Order: sequence, then C-alpha cells, then structure tokens
Amino acid sequence: MDKTKAALDITPDTKVGTLLANYPHLENFLIEMSPVFARLRNPILQRTVAKVATLRQAAEIGGLPLATMINSLRKAAGLEETITGEETGSNNAEKPDWIDFSAVAKSLDAGPILEKGEHPLGRVMNELKELEPGKIYELITPFIPAPLIDMAKGKGYLAWTKSEGSEKFLTYFKQK
Repeated sequence: MDKTKAALDITPDTKVGTLLANYPHLENFLIEMSPVFARLRNPILQRTVAKVATLRQAAEIGGLPLATMINSLRKAAGLEETITGEETGSNNAEKPDWIDFSAVAKSLDAGPILEKGEHPLGRVMNELKELEPGKIYELITPFIPAPLIDMAKGKGYLAWTKSEGSEKFLTYFKQK
C-alpha cells in the first residue's frame, strides 16, 4: 500500500474509482469477491462507471452483502472492520405492481454507448423528463446501473431492475 495515500477511509459511500486509485491492489480482491467486477479491468468502465459508483452501489451490482464487502475491503487495505449488519441491495426485489410492460414507451440499450466510453446518464435523465405520465422507460445494460437508479429515484422516479442472465439487466423507470 502506498503510504502517502493510506489515509482514505473505506465506507459505503466511497467511490469505486477513488478506492482503486488509493488502493490499486484491491482491484483483484474485488474481482475475486464477485466475477461481475471483472469489468473493472475495462479502462472505459473505469473512466465512466467507477467514477460515479459507490461501494454501496457496487455491492448491489455484485450481489454482495454490503457489510461483508466493506469489511473485507477494509481488512485487505489494513483498516479496522467497522460496518455491521448484512444490508443488501434491492436487486432481489419482486416485480412491483406499477410495472406494466405494455406501458413501455421508450427503450435504450446502453451497451453500445458504454462500449464507446460514454456514459448514458445524461441521455437517460433527459429522456425520462420527456416521458409521459403513466408510461415506462426501459434501460438495458450489462450490469445494474446503480448510480443512475439512485439519481432517478432522487428526481422522483420509481425504478425496478430484473436480470436476464449475468450480462443483461433491464431497468424500468416510471414517474411517481
């Protein structure tokens, strides 16, 4: 570990990119925790998603209990374990009543956007603003877009994600 950068605390709100910049040896450790994190080796995703995704969101993406993930990272970084509990993300939530697939008015496959090194956040938020009341927006991604979901929820949208295998996630948004 680099002694000049050792002061960074690891919490659920730590950005993945900040974690890896301060503790580069934790990249392989993260990948061992969940194969989903192998995408972190992609420099494009490191420049886009890792900069905005928090460890709380990464736990949801990786399907890991948050406390276990944070404490394992802290231990590997030489810090004391401090987080208790087994909080998990909402990835396993059942389909909510507001989901009506016939109401999907717009769909975006963000895979090609991410492959070009761009982030779909701005486009999705703009298209959500244009969504008619009662209509649903579908976003297709190769991972759970946890930062985008949190932002949309903060702007008053409902969100629900379902997986179709380990490489395809469908997230649905609707105005509250």
